[in-house]
Amino acid sequence: MVIRRGVVIPRSLFGARSICSWWKNVEPAAKDPILGVTEAFLADTSPNKVNVGVGAYRDDNGKPVVLDCVREAERRIAGNLNMEYLPMGGSVKMVEETLKLAYGENSELIKDRRIAAVQALSGTGACRVFADFQKRFQPDTQIYIPVPTWSNHHNIWRDAQVPQRTFHYYDPGTKGLDFASLMDDVKNAPDGSFFLLHACAHNPTGVDPTEDQWREISYQFKVKKHFAFFDMAYQGFASGDPERDAKAIRIFIDDGHLIGCAQSYAKNMGLYGQRVGCLSIVCEDELQAVAVKSQLQQIARPMYSNPPIHGALVVSIILTDPDLKSLWLDEVKGMADRIIGMRAALREKLEKMGSVISWEHMTNQIGMFCYSGLTPEQVDRMTNEFHIYMTRNGRISMAGVNTGNIDYLANAIHEVTKSG
Repeated sequence: MVIRRGVVIPRSLFGARSICSWWKNVEPAAKDPILGVTEAFLADTSPNKVNVGVGAYRDDNGKPVVLDCVREAERRIAGNLNMEYLPMGGSVKMVEETLKLAYGENSELIKDRRIAAVQALSGTGACRVFADFQKRFQPDTQIYIPVPTWSNHHNIWRDAQVPQRTFHYYDPGTKGLDFASLMDDVKNAPDGSFFLLHACAHNPTGVDPTEDQWREISYQFKVKKHFAFFDMAYQGFASGDPERDAKAIRIFIDDGHLIGCAQSYAKNMGLYGQRVGCLSIVCEDELQAVAVKSQLQQIARPMYSNPPIHGALVVSIILTDPDLKSLWLDEVKGMADRIIGMRAALREKLEKMGSVISWEHMTNQIGMFCYSGLTPEQVDRMTNEFHIYMTRNGRISMAGVNTGNIDYLANAIHEVTKSG
């Protein structure tokens, strides 16, 4: 017996069964298909192991990179700026500069204050806040998601309780865009449907529509009165030119669409752990934009109250200082160019090995990822026989390829695809 405040309590009530009974029905969660690859890689003791599953940039020595422009921005922050709470909508300056990247330096939408925008927890947070906004204010709608897409897109709209449908995107036969089927799905979807689109460097395939194809997509969206929500995680990182990578968004804006957009500075500034991004929604007028922004802030309030300040300060300093912005543009182009170079080099090595498979898609695709065409069984061989780690859909992170491992990687790919 235990006596507390004069009350006798049986010791059995303090047993392990009582303590654990609250969560006895909780099962271990399934491993994330992307993050699980890194866990397996770290557990491997082979000296030859290679990780081409991680979605983060590495230099030619396989090391993480902090950009020089970021280092300088942090130097200016240190000891000079306070760390008070940001407003619910985040850093006004960071948001202003971020909108210029997406919509254009001289955008009439920005001048007319027609864009409702808030700082978000990188691209993931931007997508999640929008998904909740969609559920709250368009509760009878669904979201059409491309096949394939970044796996977390499904989790985000699922947890926001927005019903999901899919539309055709990738053609395994050509390892390119299935444009005809995509357009059929756009035409056959109910009028006023919501579609998730990758603005550039589609993840995981690296396959983007051409400019003419984007114009056709935009036209059909207008005919069907669809809403386009763009996830733009790789602006500048895809081609090395932020203006070029925003082309799809500019086409839709020129055609008069009211779009939504998620932006992230994880890839193009290397601010992976800072979780800095932006959610924007184009509105009919300034009054509507004020109302929409207020609701986005209300959604953010119980989620995380307000966004973190450090990454927002870094971005603001870089984008408002002409010299630092110029340095950033040089550095982001350098990252993009290294990845483009690795694509060409890997394709060349495979062709010189006498591979009977066409690897043209490797250089046709763009951005961090190459959708290699390797089957799940071939990926398993890559891991089990060569200690090379990637997701089982055959996605190779070209950021993990460098001059030190490219020969080993090419040889392994050639070995597992010889019979293919």
